[in-house]
Amino acid sequence: MSDQQYYYRPDGSRGKRDSSANKGPAHRAPKRRLSKSSKTRRIALVLVALIILGLVGTYSYARIRFSQIRKIGVSGLNTAASNQPINILLVGNNSRSVLNGSQANAFGNGSQVGGARSDVTMIAHLDPTTHHITLVSLPRDLFLPIPGSNNLNRVDAALNAGPSMLVKTIEQDLGIPIDHYVELNFDTFQQIVTALGGIHMYFPMEVKDSYSGLNITHTGCISLNGFQALAVVRARHLQYSTNGVTWGYDPLGDLSRIRRDHEFIKVLASEVQAKGIYNPVQLNSLISAITPYLGLDKTFSFNNLVSLATAFRHVNPNTVGTATLPVAFANNYVYLGANYGDVVFAAEPQDSTVLDQYMGISTPNIAPSTISVGVVNGTGAYHLAANVANSLSALGYKIAGTANTAIQGSNLETIVRYTKGHLALAERVKADLSGAVVMGEGSTISGAPVEVIAGNGLTVATPPAPTTTVASTQATSAPKTTAASSNSSLPITLPATTSNTALQPWDPRACPTS
Repeated sequence: MSDQQYYYRPDGSRGKRDSSANKGPAHRAPKRRLSKSSKTRRIALVLVALIILGLVGTYSYARIRFSQIRKIGVSGLNTAASNQPINILLVGNNSRSVLNGSQANAFGNGSQVGGARSDVTMIAHLDPTTHHITLVSLPRDLFLPIPGSNNLNRVDAALNAGPSMLVKTIEQDLGIPIDHYVELNFDTFQQIVTALGGIHMYFPMEVKDSYSGLNITHTGCISLNGFQALAVVRARHLQYSTNGVTWGYDPLGDLSRIRRDHEFIKVLASEVQAKGIYNPVQLNSLISAITPYLGLDKTFSFNNLVSLATAFRHVNPNTVGTATLPVAFANNYVYLGANYGDVVFAAEPQDSTVLDQYMGISTPNIAPSTISVGVVNGTGAYHLAANVANSLSALGYKIAGTANTAIQGSNLETIVRYTKGHLALAERVKADLSGAVVMGEGSTISGAPVEVIAGNGLTVATPPAPTTTVASTQATSAPKTTAASSNSSLPITLPATTSNTALQPWDPRACPTS
């Protein structure tokens, strides 16, 4: 199987990438390779707790199975208090180095496809008090600061430096605390579907994807075997047709795949509940399919797993809330002289809204007057740092100084840089910024605990409405908003994508109940 891959722009046009990706400009040719991995670990990961449910009554057998699970050392994990919500990072590690012969034939071996990337990155938020579960997916091309360096890369590249680096990236850049880490590798999902004897999905249109092997040539409720189901969830170059002659194309690639996979998770979880959990023979087959490829962080104890299984035993998969972190597009993105192809940026205030709604992460209640902020011009736009500083000052922030820095790319997201221990201050500052905005821990030029490295398309919030005539007169002299300006021919595409896009007419879905 060739490693040559393609990327797709929002307008549907296609461009080639070479086979050396995610190793940084110093280690690779400057193009992005899109992984051939199954993308299906997210499905199997969600099923782990459901399968363990059937083992609660067979304690000794469950302990034996738990001892067979690979334990992974992960640093930087959060420790939630008893009975408090927890966040579990669900990762699909696409490393080829651990594949068996048949898997390597299909997806390539370690020498052909080096390194490891989190092609699937999803966070499960579990609230033991309300028994409510939500799943938030991070797009694989999300471009973020990499902890311990001044450089940025895709979130799926952080796993190259190990699980701890991926956890730190998510915690430091997005402000999402991670309590546990769960990892699966490659086509475990196909084995799960096979163990179930297949699953059923409704196809309103004929669909195909030459990259994933998907080829559904008729419509209606169809029984999928393991290979076909694998092709469905891998499909990110989907074509659809109502007559088998004229074909349309879904141009959003990974984002569309995430939307379909969220639906697939619910279908598969429902079939596991219906077929597997209470059937000893199928239950054992399911466990056998998962255990060899499952990895848990070392703090994830057997009692933790049983407690979660008990607490969420009766959750209806159809009530699980799902979302994708909203993003802004940056096409043919050039960073530090290397072309990364198409990437996506975090987007505010949409991201904060989703994290609050689905994970209960709200803006810290900190007065701006207590926060010292430095402002750096990252784009070279005239007077940008001073304009942003004036707008932040109008909101009450103490300005520590302004500066310029080297321009690192053709289009740049804004980074709210903060020194160690000051994440909450950075989150408060970020709440007053709109556009392609993300956080990152590290040193600051000004020495302030928080520093805004202003990128393209940045907007600062409007000061509160004045309460007196005097205040109104004073407020009119301060700029209400500040937008970065740039003559770049490759702008960041805003507004951001939505967190939940309805299934499109061509998307597979649950079979009708009637």
